[in-house]
Amino acid sequence: MVEKILTMKLLKEKYGVCRLGKTQLIPEWAQNSDFFSITRTSDELSIVCIEESIPDNVKCEKDWRILKIEGPLDFSLIGILASVSKILAQKGISIFAISTYDTDYILVKNKDIDNAIQSLIKERYEVIY
Repeated sequence: MVEKILTMKLLKEKYGVCRLGKTQLIPEWAQNSDFFSITRTSDELSIVCIEESIPDNVKCEKDWRILKIEGPLDFSLIGILASVSKILAQKGISIFAISTYDTDYILVKNKDIDNAIQSLIKERYEVIY
């Protein structure tokens, strides 16, 4: 029996990656789901949130799916994102990665999600739907 490398879980919803102005307040609509990520830099306010909550007038890239690496992951682990991104890059699949204290989330365009999942399974990752 071949041992799996890691387990990933596909989140059900579709998500959007939004760009707001660097001085804008964090909008309430961005916080309407179980998963959202907010990053402010000196250049922008970047928000990842459930697609259906994003107003029409917001600059964003929609139609992303999320693969959650089941954690928590120890900080001493090396190469997790590198391994996943290499597998997907070899298949021509672009990713958007988000890391939290406990784990990593890999965003993949919906049009590529089936190919991404099959590629990861082939490389001994377990993917839960």
